[in-house]
Amino acid sequence: MLKDVPWECPANMTTDKIRQISSVPNISACKQFSDTVKTAYGPNGMNKIVINHIDKIFITNDAATIVKELDIEHPAAKIIVFASEMQEQEVGDGTNFVIIFAGGIVGQAEHLLKMGLTPVEVCEGFQLALDKTLELLPTLTCHEIKDIKNNAEQLVITQAVKSSIMSKQYGQEQFVTDLVLKACTSILPEKTTFNVDNVRVCKILGSNLYNSTVVNGMVFKRTNEGDITKQTDAKIAVYTCPIDITTTETKGTVLIKSAEELQNFSRGEEMVLEEQIKAIADAGVTVIVAGGKFGDMALHYLNKYKIMGVRLMSKFDLRRLCKSISATALPRLTPPNKEELGYADCVYVDELGDTSLVVFRLDGKDSRMSTIVVRGATDNYMDDIERAIDDGVNTFKGISRDGKLLPGAGAIEMELAYQVGLYADTLPGLEQYGAKRFAVALEGFVKILADNTGVKSNETLAELYSQHSKGNKNAGFNIEPKGSSLIDVTKVGIVDSYLSKFWGLQYATQAACTILKVDQIIMAKRAGGPKAPGGRAPDNDDDA
Repeated sequence: MLKDVPWECPANMTTDKIRQISSVPNISACKQFSDTVKTAYGPNGMNKIVINHIDKIFITNDAATIVKELDIEHPAAKIIVFASEMQEQEVGDGTNFVIIFAGGIVGQAEHLLKMGLTPVEVCEGFQLALDKTLELLPTLTCHEIKDIKNNAEQLVITQAVKSSIMSKQYGQEQFVTDLVLKACTSILPEKTTFNVDNVRVCKILGSNLYNSTVVNGMVFKRTNEGDITKQTDAKIAVYTCPIDITTTETKGTVLIKSAEELQNFSRGEEMVLEEQIKAIADAGVTVIVAGGKFGDMALHYLNKYKIMGVRLMSKFDLRRLCKSISATALPRLTPPNKEELGYADCVYVDELGDTSLVVFRLDGKDSRMSTIVVRGATDNYMDDIERAIDDGVNTFKGISRDGKLLPGAGAIEMELAYQVGLYADTLPGLEQYGAKRFAVALEGFVKILADNTGVKSNETLAELYSQHSKGNKNAGFNIEPKGSSLIDVTKVGIVDSYLSKFWGLQYATQAACTILKVDQIIMAKRAGGPKAPGGRAPDNDDDA
């Protein structure tokens, strides 16, 4: 993608001309990349079908997934990709915001460069506007959640998570929000910070989304080993080794001369294995979870001592299960002590549709992990639900770190655009042009929301400017087709995370300024000739 955009600067030009014009090809690449994800922004954003390098199909409007699966070749566009990836790591949401805003700033800079401003002057204006924006942001908050465990603030938390999920699953946002909040609040730690990895998603084909549930504990798409299918008040031993007769590390040859010797040989191995499993059963273990296979003889003794067996293929699943049930994974088939044993209120085998499940359920407050069981007709649909859940969980985490919330639906962008535009008029030098263009780039979000909804964006923008100039800071764009195109976002509960905007503005501006300060892209290609020892191509004078 984007490989057709030229990278070279025009030849036979003076240094000043090159500095003014050389950024234009890079700007074109960034604008093309930004335009790709613009139509996926907002609740009415369209989905994209992305086919990656192994022909896997993704149907989503999640910018993080689109960027991850696309093959971006242009180096300037890759800088925006790096900024969006940092936003994903820092906040977990707002990647589309970073890409669109960075593309918008770079696009506005193109006009200034053609007017004769240098990239340095443009970047200074952008930086001044960014500083002013970050100064204004804390003063524009509409809510602040000081205690995420306070029941009185649950409504505001619900509004924040719902606004995040609405941009991915418009129409099902209330149900998905209820799932996310139930999963998050059930594992909210008393002292430590909230960990998004503790909310797992298990996708099972069949039925519909409204049959999805939340399970305190973990759910695996596996079946049990042996005949025991349910254990209550289960004491669990976790092993990373196979549950089978141990084999020696060295090879040996056993010479057997009679049937009696053969029976004694096999009986000796069986006795050793039975002693091991009996010792484990005597330690109080009722469920064994292993990362390796269960042998036929081992299954016989597990059934004999009423022990349930579960095999997990992934070592990461083993680690998460150990964390969930407070167990220690043992490398050898030895009886565990009390500290190494895990506990679950119930371990049982279930079946949803035609999929077998093993459920480790923890009903008490000690549960460190919760699983959202998602139902749906297709894998692509459930993958998109999972991405919406991931955004909701990350929003919950952001609120637990910083509870400040900003008005959504484009209201915060319009207010910043209005105030930064006034601030730009006070700047004495050429930086004012960059600051004004920064404000114009902020307006772009409302225009995109209006365009994606099918409303005339210029009329909406004029109406919003009129409201914000009168001091109505919470006036935003109404995506509903009925009624006015403007709405007071605090009354309907459309809010954005403060951290998402705080980091998104910084990452996008830094990426745009980095691109604008590049005057030439130099591709270093390794020579195709023979290499000297140490991987160095031979020098023409000495080594050839």
